[in-house]
Amino acid sequence: MSFSSILYLFKEGFRNIYNNRMMSLASVVVLISCLIITGSAALISVNVNSIIASLGDDDQITVYLKPELSDLNSIKLGPELSAIKNVESYKYRSRDDVLKDYKKALGDDIYEAMQGKGNPFGNEYKLKLRDLSEYDETVAAIQRLDGVDTVSDRSDVAGKLTKLNYFVTVVGLWVVLVLAVVTLFIISNTIKITMYSRRFEISIMKSVGATNTFIRIPFIIEATVIGLVSGIIASAVIISLYEPVRSAAAGVIGMINSSTLSAEQIWLPTLLTMSLIGIAIGLLGGIISMIRYLNKEGGAILGK
Repeated sequence: MSFSSILYLFKEGFRNIYNNRMMSLASVVVLISCLIITGSAALISVNVNSIIASLGDDDQITVYLKPELSDLNSIKLGPELSAIKNVESYKYRSRDDVLKDYKKALGDDIYEAMQGKGNPFGNEYKLKLRDLSEYDETVAAIQRLDGVDTVSDRSDVAGKLTKLNYFVTVVGLWVVLVLAVVTLFIISNTIKITMYSRRFEISIMKSVGATNTFIRIPFIIEATVIGLVSGIIASAVIISLYEPVRSAAAGVIGMINSSTLSAEQIWLPTLLTMSLIGIAIGLLGGIISMIRYLNKEGGAILGK
């Protein structure tokens, strides 16, 4: 196929979009909505998994020591924790390391304010348990030790986040499926209307020897452009809103800043994924419309 023929086919594809601009616009708007919901649900799922991973394994608990307990006595407490039968291993973290972690999670301003008042944190231990079924007995034994302030178990948080992730995924999937069906219907009808409005022109092209493939390509281009434009716009919306939403959430839950993906990490995968999904849905809608049209009304025109 010559370059002039390729240029003609692309020109015809864009002309189809312009001539049916209202239907094309409807296709783009619905597809953008579908992709935004899909992308948002996917990002929520990815970030929830990231938060769960940052919380550590379900068989880990954190033992917070009293702030007034000296570093020497804190270190001496390690063997006593290890002596508890359900404790498999332990890791000591100094109050300075704890403060540095909070700096990453809360930001420099809060960190500097805390530094002015001294370090309010105590030393801590991270314990790995052998058997979670003995969790309550193990915590009771830990809390009886002198110098222990509180015991934190993050496995319940991980469980709640996992349930949230499942809920978002299921609801998002159903909404996406409904919108995808609506989008396919609109795109397929857009292509079908275009083919019907050009039926006499197509008939003339057939009479001078144009192949079926040559005639169909502009409609494929039309559907592809609708999908690609929708994917790019949806990506731009998601990426532009991602960091403000993430920052707002971090204002409520400080650990989100350090436990979730940054905008720099998600923008390229989001753009590529949304564009590919948009193109795929557009192509599918175009193919469905051509098959239906050829089987019912357009068979004679395209030589079927």
